[in-house]
Amino acid sequence: MRRSNASVLILALLTAAGGYWAGARSAPREVAALSSAAAQRAPAPAQNGSRGAIPAQPQPMLQDQEKATIALFQHASPAAVFITSLAMQESPFSLNETAIPRGSGSGFVWDREGHIVTNFHVISGADAAKVTLADQSTWDAKLVGAAPEKDLAVLKIDAPAGKLTPLPLGSSETLRVGQSVFAIGNPFGLDQSLTTGVVSALGREIQSESGAPIREVIQTDAAINPGNSGGPLLDSSGRLIGVNTAIYSPSGGSSGVGFAIPEHDVAWVVPDLIRYGRVQRPALGFDVYQGLAQRLGIDGAVISRVNPGSGADRAGLQGLRRAGFGRVELGDVVLTVDGQAVNSSDALLVAVEGKKAGDTVRVEVLRGDRRVAIPVRLGAPAAGRGE
Repeated sequence: MRRSNASVLILALLTAAGGYWAGARSAPREVAALSSAAAQRAPAPAQNGSRGAIPAQPQPMLQDQEKATIALFQHASPAAVFITSLAMQESPFSLNETAIPRGSGSGFVWDREGHIVTNFHVISGADAAKVTLADQSTWDAKLVGAAPEKDLAVLKIDAPAGKLTPLPLGSSETLRVGQSVFAIGNPFGLDQSLTTGVVSALGREIQSESGAPIREVIQTDAAINPGNSGGPLLDSSGRLIGVNTAIYSPSGGSSGVGFAIPEHDVAWVVPDLIRYGRVQRPALGFDVYQGLAQRLGIDGAVISRVNPGSGADRAGLQGLRRAGFGRVELGDVVLTVDGQAVNSSDALLVAVEGKKAGDTVRVEVLRGDRRVAIPVRLGAPAAGRGE
């Protein structure tokens, strides 16, 4: 009996040992098969050789505001142009003239006839200019007209109409502080650059190159740097509301305070420049003696001469008169025109902006020690700068 039990125990141990041996031999094949299946399911290793690379994430969804800004830029940027002003330099050896770049700025397409609007100071003093369109084609430009007192100028290129994308006009008169604005230009020569911001203030006044005040200027915090001058300022619908013209910056870079000539001025100045080469202002019919009133301690503009037959002449305005012994007697001193203070010939230019020949304005003058209000009918545009 004991021998029988021992035989059963030995047989069981041999069976177990055989099963262990068979399993041990098959285990490497099973592990290899599992490793192969796992390798097929695992993501491919990163191409840059990094270990444990994170799988690529899906593209983020654009917000509605971002989509609107992208659409605005795509629609408006073809209208923005790059302007290079040139100076002609004569070689001392061959006496041949060569065009040398002297500055650059921005501008925009006004119409399909090839008129380009920019700042006067962008092309001031230049002998020639070139305009580069959004498609990178470059065209020789000629000066059509300029209004230094408004810092505006119009160039013309002979590009096909199909290459020209004019901007629609918005309204600067309905702007509100806090409204979004967009500037497109070529800061530091980097073409087709977009900056965004808001209307920071309205009704600002800056000085033009001619010294005349530019009123109702738009202040914005959209970044405006050297090279942005002459470029368009747009509302959120991509319409022109101003022409970027200046920055306030002690260092010369953008400091968050930029200025733009309002669309209201652009809309009446540019057509005059295209048609006449200069702004057509109706004539008040008199000239003023620049600075004399200030030397006399009077806050106004002394009338030096009244043009015979003009509206001012018919209204009875009086200029300087010569008295006995070479003395000069003071006539009328203009204080206001339609409520706008006047103390210079530049202020007179501003006072009749937007008015037409035949309109009547209220001229307030100091006559002796009396203030007198006199209606004056405006005449045809003066041939020159004087009124």
